[in-house]
Amino acid sequence: MSQNEKKYDLIALGRACIDLNAVEYNRPMEETHTFSKYVGGSPANIAIGSAKLGLKVGFIGKIPDDQHGRFIQKFMADAGVDTSGMVVDREGHIAGLAFTEIKSPEECSILMYREGVADLYLQPEEVNEDYIKQAKALLISGTALAQSPSREAVFQAIKFAKKHQVDVIFELDYRSYTWKSVYETSVYYSLVAEQANIVIGTRDEFDMMENRKGDNASTVGYLFRHQAKLIVIKHGVEGSYAYTKSGEIYHGTAYKSKVLKTFGAGDSYAAAFLHALMSGKDIQTALQYGSASAAIVVSKHSCSEAMPTIAEIEALIKANA
Repeated sequence: MSQNEKKYDLIALGRACIDLNAVEYNRPMEETHTFSKYVGGSPANIAIGSAKLGLKVGFIGKIPDDQHGRFIQKFMADAGVDTSGMVVDREGHIAGLAFTEIKSPEECSILMYREGVADLYLQPEEVNEDYIKQAKALLISGTALAQSPSREAVFQAIKFAKKHQVDVIFELDYRSYTWKSVYETSVYYSLVAEQANIVIGTRDEFDMMENRKGDNASTVGYLFRHQAKLIVIKHGVEGSYAYTKSGEIYHGTAYKSKVLKTFGAGDSYAAAFLHALMSGKDIQTALQYGSASAAIVVSKHSCSEAMPTIAEIEALIKANA
């Protein structure tokens, strides 16, 4: 199947859960009484954001057989994401819950409930080869590697992707609460990163993968000895850097915005960066799309619902030209 014949630009694999974001700002969780419900989880957010920007997107993940699971499926389908690759859990596992606290732009925290969550019980045999081969790219989220059987499901998906010339994108998405040790994280992150064609993460996340305080030159040197052809390393307010296997280095500046919260930036960045790349824009432009999208999402209440349009992204870039 040629790239032009592929049904999906991108299929994301991993968690789709529930975000409960504090409606009352500038107060601690103990004093917060009202929350707004959204779909959350890095790969789900990236899928929603990419679909909103116009990519043809699918999703592979496991959701609970309850009201939360049905909410997740409908929310993503309504956002334009194909959910035929979703699997309904029949063993009583639940949706992950993330309660967010917004004390101030500098003080945001998440109270996470991840015990017995359905997304980590995706079985390797529930990953459909015919579905994956219809995609141009498969996006893997790091959190899906945190435990079995989800871990094995990821490697099964990668195996299918390699068999059918589907690019593998690894979004590091490190969440400390899902891992037992830094060594476990490093082992499984490295195994996937070495098979990925595009790797995206923060400098801190790459440090977790390498289990050391590293630098960009050593990181790209290591990954370019394997399958990677493009590596994006984000440095917060310093912006982001993209490295190609042929030796080019690009720097995207960060955009200032009226920050409400600190979470959601990475997912919106990835969605816009990948959209730009898959739409034929150059890497420098893709970096700016990612940065602009991140700046927009941190200024809004939700993550998934706040994913910007192309017009919003381009308007912010133009205003800062």
